Amino acid sequence: MDTSKIKSLLGDKSEFYLNHSCKTIDKSLIHIPSPTLIDDVWIASDRNIQTLNSLQAILGHGRLANTGYVSILPVDQGIEHTAGASFAPNPLYFDPENIVKLAIEGGCNAVASTFGVLGSVARKYAHKIPFLVKLNHNELLSYPNTYNQIMFGTVKEAWNMGAVAVGATIYFGSQESRQQLIQVAEAFEYAHELGMATVLWCYLRNNAFKQDGVDYHEAADLTGQANHLGVTIKADIVKQKLPVNNGGFTAINFGKINQKMYTELTTEHPIDLCRYQVANSYMGRVGLINSGGESHGASDLKDAVVTAVVNKRAGGMGLISGRKAFQKSMKDGVELLNAIQDVYLDHEITIA
Repeated sequence: MDTSKIKSLLGDKSEFYLNHSCKTIDKSLIHIPSPTLIDDVWIASDRNIQTLNSLQAILGHGRLANTGYVSILPVDQGIEHTAGASFAPNPLYFDPENIVKLAIEGGCNAVASTFGVLGSVARKYAHKIPFLVKLNHNELLSYPNTYNQIMFGTVKEAWNMGAVAVGATIYFGSQESRQQLIQVAEAFEYAHELGMATVLWCYLRNNAFKQDGVDYHEAADLTGQANHLGVTIKADIVKQKLPVNNGGFTAINFGKINQKMYTELTTEHPIDLCRYQVANSYMGRVGLINSGGESHGASDLKDAVVTAVVNKRAGGMGLISGRKAFQKSMKDGVELLNAIQDVYLDHEITIA
């Protein structure tokens, strides 16, 4: 897909997204993804050589190989959203092999899924595409449900199946978040010891984050702080939802703020809001990948491209998009993943 096709998908919002100039946090302060990301950023860290190898394995695979950007297929929704709800649109993906095939044919850098999914086909595929094993989940059979993430396996189990990375979720803001933080920090430390990269889903969960009919679970200030907590426990990559608003701290009248967070470091433009997420990820030293979100059918291709443009121009590292890809035919899923990747391959689309 060339720039003209991307512009066509963006429609009358093309100028809004592609020509925006960020005047909040200057791009010169951002560690922009590049082919030399390991040498530029991670070589100075305390990550051991095997962990750097694992990061490079992800960065060096798929259509975005050696660009510094990543496109990851995540399919843990069978647990997180129930298998029926997730795979009914395309029952093909009840079979784990088809999940891995979609990631390979879609040119992804890695495939992220559960112990069961990846373990069931590990001997056939772990050497063909980097495996990212999700360590914990919130399952939907415990009633009433709580905002908790339970470990479904061990770091060593992920290492034994040949995974190059482990992922985990912390529901920041929930009553259970502090225990999750301790568990995940310990797991990430062991993963690094074994030479695996770490990816943290820095999500928010608290009913109080909804005020006066406005949902602040995807507010730039709250998600930015969640990212900052995530990089503190040594996530190598943070996954976050694209911000849709701001002012979460002020709406719930909680936490500490400086007005410059809202008057100088952000605006209402989605690229500026995402730039604030990147800034909280150590100015991009830790890569920010935004999630693709749920499938809305006909608008999925446009929505995915918009998210990719915002992430890239903000200084992010890529997209991790699942339901928009696997809740349709394999052919259409590959097309959508490739469209996302095309944004990162397009040299005319640059950091704002």
